[in-house]
Amino acid sequence: MTGTLKILKLLSDPTRLRILRLVGQEGLTVAELQQILGMGQSRTSAHLAQLKAEGLVADRRAGKNIYYTRGGAVPSAIAELIESGGEELPEAAQDDAAVKLVLRQRQDKAGEYFNQLAGKFGRTYVPGRSWRALSHGLLRLLPPMVIADLGAGEGTLSQLLARTAKKVIAVDNAPAMVEFGSKLATEHGLKNLEYRLGEIDDPPIKAGAVDLALFSQALHHAASPGKALAAAHKILKPGGRLMVLDLLSHSFEQARTLYAHVWLGFSEVELVRLIEKAGFKDVEVSVVSREAKAPHFQTVLATARK
Repeated sequence: MTGTLKILKLLSDPTRLRILRLVGQEGLTVAELQQILGMGQSRTSAHLAQLKAEGLVADRRAGKNIYYTRGGAVPSAIAELIESGGEELPEAAQDDAAVKLVLRQRQDKAGEYFNQLAGKFGRTYVPGRSWRALSHGLLRLLPPMVIADLGAGEGTLSQLLARTAKKVIAVDNAPAMVEFGSKLATEHGLKNLEYRLGEIDDPPIKAGAVDLALFSQALHHAASPGKALAAAHKILKPGGRLMVLDLLSHSFEQARTLYAHVWLGFSEVELVRLIEKAGFKDVEVSVVSREAKAPHFQTVLATARK
């Protein structure tokens, strides 16, 4: 009876119930569970230890990784309770989508290979070959679109995009940035570049007016990232594209004071959830760079379609 009561007590915690439901679908590592749950390593491991002590989860080593699965000796009545209770959790659908993302990341060997290739580019000196030159070349291949650069700052990226874009609308909430960027646009004859003062969660742009909504290292400054993404969805034309470049979740707390960051980056799972909740489809997320110097910020790229 004591064991049964203890198991029922364990199942009363929503996080442990989520874990049992997740590892019942697929063997997952602690790191993968952290990513899905949005929880630190110590808390995740503590929950797993409690569940393992009662035989509700089992672990197996494969190379350097330890995978957790549902315990093989879990009574059928308890298994049914886990499934029925798990389906009632508000995070159930999000967890299912997150598991698919994690599995896709495991299998994405090509993406890992291309990240390695990108790291090699420019390592060996070749006259004239640089990321700067390559980016200028690729930017000129863009079709003539209407682009919203949300949280543009002084608008360096906006000015580069304006070389080929039909129109670029750079939005920032700092009057000094808008004034400075507008002055530069005038000086360089960029008549298709317009700076507007406004918030990224309520940009001064008509609904259905742009082909591409861009957040370049801006979403972590938003008071409500979800609201900002919903606003981007609103201003996009049907079939329009979203692109987010931001920091992968990190623990460098000084970023709040040094760089006025509101959020310490976003995990890949978290970004997918936010973007899909805003109404987007065909969401793709991947880590595209890692800084060599501490605190080793990593950049995550997300794209989606309205």
